[in-house]
Amino acid sequence: MTSPDRFLLSAPRRAAQALAAVGAAALLLTGCGSGSDSGADKAKGESKSDGGEMRTVKDATGTAVKVPANPKRIVTLTQEDLDAVLALGLKPVGITNGQGLNKPPAYLEDKVKGINVVGNLLQPVMDKVIAAKPDLILAGDMQDQQVLKQLREITPATLVTMAPTDDWKLSFRGIANAVNGLDKANKVIADYEAKARTAGEGLGGNKGAEVSIVRWNPDGPSWMEKKQFASGVALDMGLKRPRSQDKDGNAHTPALSLEKINEIDGEWLFLSTLTSDGEKALKDVQEKPAYKDLNAVKKNHAVTVDGSVWSTRGGPLASQVVIDDIAKALKK
Repeated sequence: MTSPDRFLLSAPRRAAQALAAVGAAALLLTGCGSGSDSGADKAKGESKSDGGEMRTVKDATGTAVKVPANPKRIVTLTQEDLDAVLALGLKPVGITNGQGLNKPPAYLEDKVKGINVVGNLLQPVMDKVIAAKPDLILAGDMQDQQVLKQLREITPATLVTMAPTDDWKLSFRGIANAVNGLDKANKVIADYEAKARTAGEGLGGNKGAEVSIVRWNPDGPSWMEKKQFASGVALDMGLKRPRSQDKDGNAHTPALSLEKINEIDGEWLFLSTLTSDGEKALKDVQEKPAYKDLNAVKKNHAVTVDGSVWSTRGGPLASQVVIDDIAKALKK
């Protein structure tokens, strides 16, 4: 099964997956038809099943899956799936806890009150999923074929929604297509991009500043590559990455030793953790001279942020949090 630390991908693994992932990502969109009002989509895919209209879509692996034209009982197995569904104005009947958490992510807490939790991230409890009576299961980047088989026995309408190198916008559009809401997703993304541009323009003297985005692990810091979720939001705001971090990719680097801590420096430093061990390691290093000598720390430009937002694959609602966090810090 994919581990909760699923976004800390090594360079060799990313390289091996990239070609297949790009093709799968394209299938997620091109194989699905267009938006909710598409006559072509109806002609190609809809049929009757259990008295309801059905559509055929392709998931992130390229697998063709029949889904309800208007799903009523959605179960999400990652917070990215949950974020996407909520952003589309839908309320699932079953969710999982957030990454590294034993509860739903805090930034979605008000929106998920009363929704049953059916397990931890990508670790569904099958009895609880069955009890939710789903007509659609969004399985994130689930790679455990045995678990997928069990889920598809509960409902054949079970989709892998993320390929390893997909960015959040592509995954969001794929999820939206699965729930017949692609037109709305396009508007959500357009609104996000407009907000990011406006927020970036409003940063005054920090407009276009270099920002370092770092996750602190128990064994040291990892800076995020440019196509990772929070990094992408910063770039959409017109911000830049330090020269040492100007690298394409959508993952974290391997954890750095204290001797290489200068690689995380920048005009501004955004720090997040995902576990209590990571939080303790960050607190410990903040007392060390190597950390205190960072330029961002000397200037009081080191900002601690929520790892369950910043250190994930993200979604439209999480992107709003990142924009607001950056604007709050840099507009001072």
